[in-house]
Amino acid sequence: MKLSKFKFELPSELIALHPTKNRDESRLMVINRKNGEIEHHTFKDILNYFGEGDVFIFNNTKVFPARLYGNKEKTGARIEVFLLRELNPEFRLWDVLVDPARKIRIGNKLYFGEDDSMVAEVIDNTTSRGRTLRFLYDGNHDEFKKALYALGETPLPKYIEREVEPEDEDRYQNLFASEEGAVVAPAAGLHFSRELMKRLEIKDSKFAFLTVHSGLGNFREIDVEDLTKHKMDSEQMVINTEVTRVVNEGIDSGHQICAVGTSVMRALETAVSTDGHLKEFEGWTNKFIFPPYDFGVATSMITNFHMPYSTLLMMAASFGGYDEIMHAYEVAIKEKYRFGAYGDAMLII
Repeated sequence: MKLSKFKFELPSELIALHPTKNRDESRLMVINRKNGEIEHHTFKDILNYFGEGDVFIFNNTKVFPARLYGNKEKTGARIEVFLLRELNPEFRLWDVLVDPARKIRIGNKLYFGEDDSMVAEVIDNTTSRGRTLRFLYDGNHDEFKKALYALGETPLPKYIEREVEPEDEDRYQNLFASEEGAVVAPAAGLHFSRELMKRLEIKDSKFAFLTVHSGLGNFREIDVEDLTKHKMDSEQMVINTEVTRVVNEGIDSGHQICAVGTSVMRALETAVSTDGHLKEFEGWTNKFIFPPYDFGVATSMITNFHMPYSTLLMMAASFGGYDEIMHAYEVAIKEKYRFGAYGDAMLII
């Protein structure tokens, strides 16, 4: 499978810059894998496709305010710092991306906040754009994190070309987000409102919550034509006993197992056993799924409409069938579906 197979022309006006007014009122395209039929609905109509005993698997990772802006010592140059992950709480070490990268060297100091209340020193160059920063702060760790996050803003994807607004803090986050560590929101879960989840519970559908701390690797450009040569960034994930119990009971009773998003699907395929059941897992995954691929756990999948050439599109095409999904994207563009994290949803059954 070649990278060029995932090229399509996406009109810029179809990239959603804002979420729908209500979470569950985005549009929903339903694709039937057996007969190729496409239906058009509103997201809350998903109730019509699931019932008693069917299992929804969600990613409960929580996005933190990862993007902040500082000024370089002496020159005062404005530098964007994107927090990736905390490396060492005791020494306030963080793995970050800086932009523009060419201006930042080991030993440089960066100042944050209107009164330069937060200072960081560059102590390592880890990649061409990546750096390790040591933040200088006198308080305890909780005070430091609170002060650091107060300086940050919601890390909307770069393709959402606008300033961050107050609503983003709430809407670029799943309602059930509880485990802090992501810099990318699991977008498929953004469509679930409290009312919709309550109605699914009333139908006796089951919920399972695993954790994948989604990172910027989801947006990193693939620079090889042969997809077998692409290496995914690793993401931290946890599948606990309760998740395996709910999912495996659903499998054994013949119910639908719905992966809500590509991060969930990656986690399931990382931790599936040879007998088609889900195992507990705590660690890292760099699994890259592209067509053709045989899936072991999920019987259905919810995902958004993704950018050209993206690994997220490749996973959707793996599950729904390459020809079927690329045709569905043609239909989506014709019907003016909204693309990206704040866009519309697709259910593949």
